[in-house]
Amino acid sequence: MENNNQNKENSQNQGQKTPNQGNNAPRERRPNPHRQNNNNKPQNQGENSNRPNPNRKPNPNKKPNPSQDVNGNVQDKATPNGNKKPNPNQNRNNNNQNRNAGNNNQNRKPNNNKPGNKPNNNQNRNGGNNKNRGKRKNVTTVNDEMRKYLEINDKVKNDTMNPWKNIDMASKGKIRFTPLGGLGEIGGNMAVLETESTAIIIDVGMSFPDETMHGVDILVPDFSYLHTLKKEKDVYVIITHGHEDHIGAMPYLFKELQFPIYGTPLALAMIENKFNEHGLSQYTKNFNFVTMRKQHQIGDMKIEWMHNTHSIIDACSLAVETEVGTIIHTADFKVDHTPVDNYTMDLRRFAHYGEKGVLCLFSDSTNSHNPGATKSEKVVGKTFDTLFNLAKGRVIMSTFSSNVHRIVQAMERAVTHGRKICVIGRSMERNIETNRALGFVDIEDKHFIEVHEVPKYADHEILIVTTGSQGETMAALNRMATDEHRHIKLKPSDTVIISASAIPGNEASVSSLMNKLMKAGCTVRYKEFADIHVSGHAGQEEQKLILRLIQPKFFLPVHGEYNHIAKHARTAVECGVDERNILLMSDGDQIELTTKYLKKVKTVKSGKTYIDNQNNMTIENDVVLDRQKLAEDGIVNVVAQISQETQKMLGKPIISTHGLVPDKEDKKFQKEIEVMIETLLLNMKPEALKNHKDIENDIRNSIRKHVIRTKKRYPLIIPTIFIV
Repeated sequence: MENNNQNKENSQNQGQKTPNQGNNAPRERRPNPHRQNNNNKPQNQGENSNRPNPNRKPNPNKKPNPSQDVNGNVQDKATPNGNKKPNPNQNRNNNNQNRNAGNNNQNRKPNNNKPGNKPNNNQNRNGGNNKNRGKRKNVTTVNDEMRKYLEINDKVKNDTMNPWKNIDMASKGKIRFTPLGGLGEIGGNMAVLETESTAIIIDVGMSFPDETMHGVDILVPDFSYLHTLKKEKDVYVIITHGHEDHIGAMPYLFKELQFPIYGTPLALAMIENKFNEHGLSQYTKNFNFVTMRKQHQIGDMKIEWMHNTHSIIDACSLAVETEVGTIIHTADFKVDHTPVDNYTMDLRRFAHYGEKGVLCLFSDSTNSHNPGATKSEKVVGKTFDTLFNLAKGRVIMSTFSSNVHRIVQAMERAVTHGRKICVIGRSMERNIETNRALGFVDIEDKHFIEVHEVPKYADHEILIVTTGSQGETMAALNRMATDEHRHIKLKPSDTVIISASAIPGNEASVSSLMNKLMKAGCTVRYKEFADIHVSGHAGQEEQKLILRLIQPKFFLPVHGEYNHIAKHARTAVECGVDERNILLMSDGDQIELTTKYLKKVKTVKSGKTYIDNQNNMTIENDVVLDRQKLAEDGIVNVVAQISQETQKMLGKPIISTHGLVPDKEDKKFQKEIEVMIETLLLNMKPEALKNHKDIENDIRNSIRKHVIRTKKRYPLIIPTIFIV
């Protein structure tokens, strides 16, 4: 009964309006009619019951609402004020459950996310007329004209990403590419690109030997295939830049074969120095200087040298136009936006050829594992500033003799700090003088001194620029470290800067050099300064830039070991090159290119020739193999006299070994060999003694079997037998 009275009072309160009620009055939160009330809890005064009360009597004081229709629904009033809020008490039906679909209170948020609330199934009321209420309507109409331009722009973008489709696909010609060096190794770069009548040799470089090649100073490619080409086609040499791994084998090639040479002035000047050193100065008449950004007709090809940035001045990439299509060869490069000489890479020419359509791209893979971009050469200059400020005595700087930009940066710091410059090392002196003569090094003569003048100056007034950053045995820095240099003796106050990284295969030599320098008491600056050296080769982002500028149909990664070119190939696939249009090559593989396919057709002879720098002569393969056998397995010498009459040895044989048994076991080993020879002679037929060569072979084979059985080694065995 108490609850009924409360409901009556609530009904009366709802039917009566107070002066403060109206459209601007705050709205009460109404209970969810679907929630079950707990009857055990007392209902607060002023709250409406969730269930309709069947005992409720109509309110006699409630005035009829003229806005209600026959169903009891309240009609909305048209108001001129669009911002006016509707009365929250107007939109109720008789059961206090359904709200009119035309209610203007669209800003009310549903209370369905509160804990304990059940999903409201009455949202789509009044026949589902408000199904999309609260969602934004799509007001964009895609008409025919808009669709037309969408299709046009899609085609433009697709054409932009595949400019190689501009190539004349009906061309019937073909070209072949054969790497003869530079793949499966670092350095020794050499390759042949040929058409039906013309062949160009792209670079003729050298590489360094490994520790097993005893007495070998450099390696040059095998030129056998070039001998075959000369008989069949017009052959030309194309030089991209003057690094040793691109021109170092030129004198050895010209001792066998001579061809016209094309290159920039600095590269050809460095080749001239080599020719003069080898007594080949007469072949400088074969030089042809080129102009960048200009096509040169060479045989049936048109070749353009495009400037790039690398760790040497005047490095270039090549654009080769053939009857089949355009070939781009990057050679060694990196994209340095702030080079020391302010001549950046000519990316506009790359984009120019890319827009015309490129059939195949050959690109440098040396740093294909390096993420990001290679740092600018200028950062090394900032490191030099720090090192020169820290140095109290002489500064001795060693780097690659061809890296003139780095050498110049060190020299400029020396001038700033009032130091005289002394250049030591044959290749370093020659390269600096060549670059000064060509105008690439602009430092006055007064800042240079000769090596014998060094003692005349205080230690803090000296910069020595020298060779030997790779730990070469005969280089000036190594001779200083071993106290064998005639003029320079190292001091504890000296600071030695090694501004280079070890070439693969030279790590042990560089480590040995570091040990010698530290034993001499010097302060050695090497890898503890991150920017003491930067690479001259492109990282992944620079490789991607070239791939995107060119967008070639075919891609052949070059320059590097197999893991380098494989990684570069994956980068090319990421940049849109079809995986089927990429081949991973090895030295000697001959690749055939047409507008329709790329395939390996055969293998030509390739390999290395061993060079001794002391006399600039070739070392034959069997000599190197003998040296390896001596170093690994040792040698056994046997000298004996055999009587033909008695078929026995006259006296004791002379047996000596080196690198096989220790000295304390020499006598035991000699006795074993002596007994073995005596046994062999006893079982030998008398007529066998007529030829001492046969006896030597029998003794050699017997000793070899004995050594293999007892020592598990394969020494070089030299028997010398005299039959008397």
